[in-house]
Amino acid sequence: MRTVRLSVLLLSPALAAAPSEDARWVYVSNERSGTVTVIDSETDRVLATVPVGGRPRGIQASPDGKRVYVAVSDRNDRSKEAIVVLDAATRKIVGRHPSGIDPEQFAVSPDGRLAVIANEDAASATLLDLPAGRVAATLAVGTEPEGVGITPDGRFAWVTAETSNTVSILDTASRRLVETVDVDQRPRVVAFSPDGKRAYVSCEIAATILVLETGSRRRLARIELASPEKPEGIVFSPDGRVFHVATSHGNSVAFVDADSNRILARVPVGRRPWGIAITKTGKLYTANGLSNDVSVVDTRSRRVIATIPAGDGPWGVAVARGRP
Repeated sequence: MRTVRLSVLLLSPALAAAPSEDARWVYVSNERSGTVTVIDSETDRVLATVPVGGRPRGIQASPDGKRVYVAVSDRNDRSKEAIVVLDAATRKIVGRHPSGIDPEQFAVSPDGRLAVIANEDAASATLLDLPAGRVAATLAVGTEPEGVGITPDGRFAWVTAETSNTVSILDTASRRLVETVDVDQRPRVVAFSPDGKRAYVSCEIAATILVLETGSRRRLARIELASPEKPEGIVFSPDGRVFHVATSHGNSVAFVDADSNRILARVPVGRRPWGIAITKTGKLYTANGLSNDVSVVDTRSRRVIATIPAGDGPWGVAVARGRP
């Protein structure tokens, strides 16, 4: 394992090396320092630290990888709360879109036209028209909404609520709530299998991952983790055969077989891994909120191959491509 320790606070595009046409970058939101760390996934080195202000948490790339969206909340000044838009190639802020109160996590539709945002303090979800940069609808959901997942066909958004222990299912076309599903204690994240047939809900306090049939919402399985593991982020391998779970207090990533729901391995990473993302080549990145770093896991060898310094309180991770 190699440890990369670079102290790069801010690089202008002119000073940074020009990315190659097929380069991919990893963007990490730092909740306490109000910044986004940009990492070159080819070298696992920090390229830049971009100030975005407030409390950045949810972070997602556009489907074409040209934009990175960051949910920034600010309880001291609600007027500053927004979805901040970064150009993935230049790493510059190119826009600010409205959000609801205290935006936390969100998801972007497969066509890149819609973002669904969980507004933690408002028990609502904002549907944001991304091309227009305006709010299309605001819908009531459960108490303290946390995570959002959009089905691969773009038809439904699933919004977890950590206090009411529910998932609200929203129709993205009609912009209405169609169903509320009870789940285990403190649901955090919703992820879908690549074929869209199954939904996976991480439930932090219950230390479980629920597997639901996406269409019927029928419960198919309940995967139990071991203390002190508390499941947070979930991401599938590029081939869809394995999904990976950030275990927070377990300080590890669990590898789970998608067919049998059997835990195959646990890979130790930094302290309190929360957000998690994977590249098409199978490199896994975890945002470690207490050790203030990012662990890079080779999913083939199932070992950490690099540890990269981030800002204060790494929270979310997104993989972006700056050029087509």
